[in-house]
Amino acid sequence: GLKFSNLPILMGVLNLTPNSFSDGGKYLKKNLGELQAKKLIKDGCGILDIGGEATNPGSKEVNVNKEWKRISPTLFKIQKYRKFISLDTRKSMIMKKGIKNKINLINDVSGLEYDPDTIKVLRETNIPFVIHHTQGNPQTMQKNPSYNNVLLDIYDFFEKKIKIIRNKGILHNNIFLDPGIGFGKNLKHNITLISNISIFHSLGFPILIGFSKKRFIKDLSGKNDSKNRLGGTISSALFCMMQGVQIYRVHDANEVNQSIKVFKNFLFN
Repeated sequence: GLKFSNLPILMGVLNLTPNSFSDGGKYLKKNLGELQAKKLIKDGCGILDIGGEATNPGSKEVNVNKEWKRISPTLFKIQKYRKFISLDTRKSMIMKKGIKNKINLINDVSGLEYDPDTIKVLRETNIPFVIHHTQGNPQTMQKNPSYNNVLLDIYDFFEKKIKIIRNKGILHNNIFLDPGIGFGKNLKHNITLISNISIFHSLGFPILIGFSKKRFIKDLSGKNDSKNRLGGTISSALFCMMQGVQIYRVHDANEVNQSIKVFKNFLFN
């Protein structure tokens, strides 16, 4: 399992897709997925998040066989490192295959909505999972997202979802909450969520957040935007650390880790 301390846990992104927004196609060939996994571990990731379907705005659905074909070679290779492995998928068939192959966590960006069989798989296997908030789907989510009050709407979503899964017989507490930065949110929504993220602590579950390289960094930094968006990613990490957020989903693990280690020394000195 995961051991929480006063330092956040990094979840390293391992995209085995041709079209993810930041590193699509980079790790598909031969053993590049395994090499990237080794690097993420070396850079201090406590979780590896492995996925075979891009879900950034505008991306299209991938069929089950293709998705599994992208994931499985790397998944089989990285099991020997005995790391906590998260499976980034919306499909119950992929979840079942992943669970058979000893993954530790299901990270479904659809908020367990996409596949009606997902809850059944989660209940029968007792696997930990993420409740992720999305408005719409990858093709529509950035068209015109709207909320009455983004913070309270997402808080209510989490509360209702927890009630539903309890009623469906999932009684364990290995659940993580992810407000879904950039998933059906405009700039103002993202800023409001990150600024007030500590509100979600009162639901009683660890918070997972993905801010790495996301578009809000470009929107806020204007002409200082860069390909890697490392500065914006790091400042988001340090702000979330001040809010007690437990897990960060990141691409550049070493640099984020470095910033946390230095910042921690000022904070707890």
